[in-house]
Amino acid sequence: MSPLLRTVNRILLGLAAVVLVCVGGAVLAAGLGLSVPSWWPWYGRSDVLLGETDRDHWSGEGWWWPAVIAALAIVVVLALWWLLAQPRRARLAEVLVDSGDGEGALLRGRALEGVLADEAGSLDGVARAQVVLTGRRGSPHARIRLLMEPHAAPEETLGRLTDEALAHARDSAGLARLPAEVRLRAVRHRAERVS
Repeated sequence: MSPLLRTVNRILLGLAAVVLVCVGGAVLAAGLGLSVPSWWPWYGRSDVLLGETDRDHWSGEGWWWPAVIAALAIVVVLALWWLLAQPRRARLAEVLVDSGDGEGALLRGRALEGVLADEAGSLDGVARAQVVLTGRRGSPHARIRLLMEPHAAPEETLGRLTDEALAHARDSAGLARLPAEVRLRAVRHRAERVS
Protein backbone atom coordinates (compact mmCIF):
# COMPACT_ATOMS: atom_id res chain seq x y z
CA MET A 1 0.00 0.00 0.00
CA SER A 2 1.41 3.40 -0.91
CA PRO A 3 2.08 5.89 1.89
CA LEU A 4 -0.66 8.24 0.59
CA LEU A 5 -3.29 5.48 0.55
CA ARG A 6 -2.17 4.29 3.97
CA THR A 7 -2.51 7.84 5.34
CA VAL A 8 -5.96 8.34 3.77
CA ASN A 9 -7.06 4.95 5.07
CA ARG A 10 -5.92 5.76 8.61
CA ILE A 11 -7.55 9.20 8.55
CA LEU A 12 -10.87 7.75 7.35
CA LEU A 13 -10.75 4.98 9.95
CA GLY A 14 -9.90 7.50 12.68
CA LEU A 15 -12.72 9.87 11.68
CA ALA A 16 -15.24 7.02 11.49
CA ALA A 17 -14.13 5.78 14.92
CA VAL A 18 -14.36 9.24 16.51
CA VAL A 19 -17.84 9.88 15.06
CA LEU A 20 -19.13 6.46 16.10
CA VAL A 21 -17.69 6.70 19.63
CA CYS A 22 -19.00 10.26 20.17
CA VAL A 23 -22.49 9.62 18.81
CA GLY A 24 -22.76 6.21 20.47
CA GLY A 25 -21.50 7.58 23.80
CA ALA A 26 -23.91 10.52 23.70
CA VAL A 27 -26.88 8.29 22.85
CA LEU A 28 -25.88 5.89 25.61
CA ALA A 29 -25.51 8.79 28.08
CA ALA A 30 -28.94 10.15 27.13
CA GLY A 31 -30.47 6.68 27.43
CA LEU A 32 -28.98 6.21 30.89
CA GLY A 33 -30.31 9.60 32.00
CA LEU A 34 -26.86 11.18 32.36
CA SER A 35 -26.23 14.81 31.51
CA VAL A 36 -25.83 15.61 27.82
CA PRO A 37 -25.06 18.93 26.08
CA SER A 38 -27.98 21.34 25.66
CA TRP A 39 -27.81 21.13 21.86
CA TRP A 40 -28.19 17.32 21.88
CA PRO A 41 -31.57 16.35 20.37
CA TRP A 42 -32.32 13.46 22.83
CA TYR A 43 -32.56 13.98 26.56
CA GLY A 44 -34.01 11.03 28.39
CA ARG A 45 -34.77 7.34 28.42
CA SER A 46 -38.18 7.75 26.81
CA ASP A 47 -36.91 9.98 23.99
CA VAL A 48 -36.75 8.41 20.51
CA LEU A 49 -34.62 9.03 17.44
CA LEU A 50 -37.52 10.08 15.20
CA GLY A 51 -40.70 11.04 17.01
CA GLU A 52 -44.24 10.48 15.77
CA THR A 53 -44.61 14.13 14.77
CA ASP A 54 -41.39 14.03 12.74
CA ARG A 55 -42.38 10.73 11.09
CA ASP A 56 -45.79 12.11 10.12
CA HIS A 57 -44.26 15.36 8.88
CA TRP A 58 -41.69 13.67 6.61
CA SER A 59 -43.84 10.74 5.47
CA GLY A 60 -46.21 13.21 3.83
CA GLU A 61 -43.41 14.31 1.50
CA GLY A 62 -43.13 12.11 -1.59
CA TRP A 63 -39.37 12.50 -1.90
CA TRP A 64 -38.50 11.64 1.73
CA TRP A 65 -38.39 7.83 1.79
CA PRO A 66 -36.76 7.42 -1.65
CA ALA A 67 -34.10 9.95 -0.59
CA VAL A 68 -33.46 8.12 2.70
CA ILE A 69 -33.21 4.75 0.93
CA ALA A 70 -30.93 6.18 -1.77
CA ALA A 71 -28.63 7.80 0.81
CA LEU A 72 -28.42 4.57 2.82
CA ALA A 73 -27.76 2.56 -0.35
CA ILE A 74 -24.91 4.93 -1.29
CA VAL A 75 -23.41 4.57 2.20
CA VAL A 76 -23.62 0.77 1.99
CA VAL A 77 -22.08 0.68 -1.52
CA LEU A 78 -19.21 2.98 -0.46
CA ALA A 79 -18.58 0.92 2.68
CA LEU A 80 -18.51 -2.32 0.64
CA TRP A 81 -16.20 -0.76 -1.95
CA TRP A 82 -13.84 0.39 0.82
CA LEU A 83 -13.95 -3.05 2.46
CA LEU A 84 -13.24 -4.87 -0.81
CA ALA A 85 -10.46 -2.44 -1.71
CA GLN A 86 -8.47 -3.30 1.43
CA PRO A 87 -7.01 -6.65 0.27
CA ARG A 88 -6.01 -5.18 -3.07
CA ARG A 89 -3.95 -2.54 -1.32
CA ALA A 90 -1.88 -5.21 0.41
CA ARG A 91 0.20 -5.54 -2.76
CA LEU A 92 3.73 -4.20 -2.32
CA ALA A 93 4.27 -1.05 -4.38
CA GLU A 94 8.07 -0.99 -4.20
CA VAL A 95 10.99 -3.12 -3.03
CA LEU A 96 14.13 -1.72 -1.41
CA VAL A 97 17.10 -3.02 -3.42
CA ASP A 98 20.59 -3.14 -1.91
CA SER A 99 22.65 -1.19 -4.43
CA GLY A 100 25.93 -1.87 -2.62
CA ASP A 101 26.65 1.79 -1.85
CA GLY A 102 24.85 1.76 1.49
CA GLU A 103 21.93 3.87 0.27
CA GLY A 104 19.79 1.42 -1.69
CA ALA A 105 17.38 1.94 -4.54
CA LEU A 106 13.67 1.41 -5.02
CA LEU A 107 12.33 -1.14 -7.50
CA ARG A 108 8.68 -1.16 -8.52
CA GLY A 109 6.97 -4.17 -6.99
CA ARG A 110 5.07 -4.87 -10.21
CA ALA A 111 8.34 -5.07 -12.14
CA LEU A 112 9.75 -7.71 -9.81
CA GLU A 113 6.41 -9.55 -9.86
CA GLY A 114 6.45 -9.56 -13.66
CA VAL A 115 10.00 -10.89 -13.93
CA LEU A 116 9.33 -13.57 -11.32
CA ALA A 117 6.06 -14.58 -13.03
CA ASP A 118 7.76 -14.76 -16.44
CA GLU A 119 10.57 -16.95 -15.12
CA ALA A 120 8.17 -19.20 -13.17
CA GLY A 121 5.88 -19.43 -16.20
CA SER A 122 8.77 -20.63 -18.37
CA LEU A 123 9.38 -23.68 -16.16
CA ASP A 124 8.53 -27.04 -17.70
CA GLY A 125 4.96 -28.04 -16.90
CA VAL A 126 3.75 -24.57 -15.91
CA ALA A 127 0.93 -23.22 -18.07
CA ARG A 128 0.65 -19.87 -16.29
CA ALA A 129 2.14 -18.15 -13.25
CA GLN A 130 0.82 -15.28 -11.15
CA VAL A 131 2.94 -13.50 -8.53
CA VAL A 132 1.94 -10.95 -5.88
CA LEU A 133 4.46 -9.37 -3.52
CA THR A 134 3.30 -8.48 -0.01
CA GLY A 135 5.00 -7.48 3.23
CA ARG A 136 7.38 -4.57 3.71
CA ARG A 137 9.60 -3.09 1.06
CA GLY A 138 12.74 -4.26 2.90
CA SER A 139 11.41 -7.78 3.48
CA PRO A 140 8.92 -8.78 0.81
CA HIS A 141 6.97 -12.05 0.65
CA ALA A 142 5.90 -13.67 -2.60
CA ARG A 143 2.52 -15.33 -3.18
CA ILE A 144 2.80 -17.47 -6.29
CA ARG A 145 0.04 -19.33 -8.11
CA LEU A 146 1.06 -21.87 -10.71
CA LEU A 147 -1.34 -23.41 -13.20
CA MET A 148 0.17 -26.82 -13.91
CA GLU A 149 -0.04 -28.86 -17.10
CA PRO A 150 -1.20 -32.49 -16.74
CA HIS A 151 2.29 -33.86 -17.43
CA ALA A 152 4.02 -31.65 -14.82
CA ALA A 153 5.85 -33.09 -11.81
CA PRO A 154 4.96 -30.77 -8.89
CA GLU A 155 7.98 -31.69 -6.76
CA GLU A 156 10.40 -31.00 -9.59
CA THR A 157 8.62 -27.76 -10.50
CA LEU A 158 8.74 -26.51 -6.90
CA GLY A 159 12.43 -27.37 -6.68
CA ARG A 160 13.23 -25.47 -9.86
CA LEU A 161 11.04 -22.56 -8.78
CA THR A 162 12.96 -22.31 -5.49
CA ASP A 163 16.44 -22.89 -6.95
CA GLU A 164 16.02 -20.76 -10.08
CA ALA A 165 13.23 -18.17 -10.19
CA LEU A 166 13.08 -17.27 -6.49
CA ALA A 167 16.87 -17.42 -6.10
CA HIS A 168 17.37 -15.12 -9.11
CA ALA A 169 14.79 -12.62 -7.80
CA ARG A 170 16.29 -12.68 -4.30
CA ASP A 171 19.87 -12.24 -5.58
CA SER A 172 19.07 -9.54 -8.13
CA ALA A 173 17.19 -7.48 -5.50
CA GLY A 174 19.94 -8.02 -2.92
CA LEU A 175 17.51 -9.53 -0.42
CA ALA A 176 18.70 -11.77 2.40
CA ARG A 177 15.60 -13.92 2.00
CA LEU A 178 12.45 -14.04 -0.13
CA PRO A 179 9.88 -16.31 1.49
CA ALA A 180 7.16 -17.59 -0.82
CA GLU A 181 3.77 -19.24 -0.56
CA VAL A 182 3.15 -21.35 -3.66
CA ARG A 183 -0.24 -22.68 -4.70
CA LEU A 184 -0.51 -25.25 -7.46
CA ARG A 185 -3.59 -25.90 -9.55
CA ALA A 186 -4.02 -28.30 -12.43
CA VAL A 187 -5.23 -27.22 -15.86
CA ARG A 188 -8.65 -28.59 -16.71
CA HIS A 189 -9.01 -29.69 -20.29
CA ARG A 190 -12.29 -30.32 -22.03
CA ALA A 191 -13.04 -33.90 -22.82
CA GLU A 192 -12.90 -34.62 -26.52
CA ARG A 193 -14.96 -37.21 -28.32
CA VAL A 194 -12.88 -39.76 -30.15
CA SER A 195 -14.54 -41.48 -33.09
